[in-house]
Amino acid sequence: MTKIDQFEATFRAAAKETYAYTPLNIERVLVATDLPADGAALVTDAVRQFLAAIDRAETVWQSLAGDSFDSVRALLAQVEAHQPDLVVTYRHLHSNAWHWPYSLGEYVDVLTQATEVPILILPHPEADRGLPHTVQNTDVAMAITDHLTGDARLVDQALGFTAAGGTCWLTHVERAADFERYIEIISKIPLIDTDTATETIKAQLLKEPHDYIRSCRAAIETAGLDIAIEEIVVMGRRIAEYRRLIESHEVDLLVMRAKDEEQLAMHGLAYPLAVELRQIPLLMI
Repeated sequence: MTKIDQFEATFRAAAKETYAYTPLNIERVLVATDLPADGAALVTDAVRQFLAAIDRAETVWQSLAGDSFDSVRALLAQVEAHQPDLVVTYRHLHSNAWHWPYSLGEYVDVLTQATEVPILILPHPEADRGLPHTVQNTDVAMAITDHLTGDARLVDQALGFTAAGGTCWLTHVERAADFERYIEIISKIPLIDTDTATETIKAQLLKEPHDYIRSCRAAIETAGLDIAIEEIVVMGRRIAEYRRLIESHEVDLLVMRAKDEEQLAMHGLAYPLAVELRQIPLLMI
């Protein structure tokens, strides 16, 4: 490596993305159900208590009963008409497929991709899969991603939904299988020392999200938010790792990205997590 290369590497390593806090402002919430009007009203009341962290005096809460729409197109039209800042619904809306753990249901699948509105997905009310603390409050929220550094919107959403005095976990789980595959390739290149590459690449992969979370904590302290920031930056098997984290920390709400700019389908990490992690609410942005 030349001195110029060494200088460039040192300069790039020193360059760090920092977080700037933007308060969340949710003025209109739309709760979509497949229940009669009185049942839809009860669900909306329960959701409003659950989401007390975002509820303001000026917040407008509206509910859709099951007879308000009879197709995905009709639901999308309702969303367009109401112009909400947040849509709340549950898995397998207008479907009995909640008996099987293989999807979110066609309504929710399309909602997450066809609108720009964040979608809060609750466990199906009849499935009885929720944890004991599910839909009680948002004292513990967790943002989950495989690339936390620079994702200010994800952090803003997670903070905005965390109750005052609560804890917001910022997590980054680096996929161990991908790392191992790259190291296997590196091991076949004689010019690169495999042990050094393994150690230094892993350290840098985990250092960047650590640094970003440090900047998140500093920005939150400056803003005076009454929220504790905790972090998890690890390398592992993502679904198994997140399931363990959710149970051990009694997480009330998961926040994750649903959209992928390069494809119509849900973000590669989000969909398997959303299908597997059925026991708590998910905020898909």
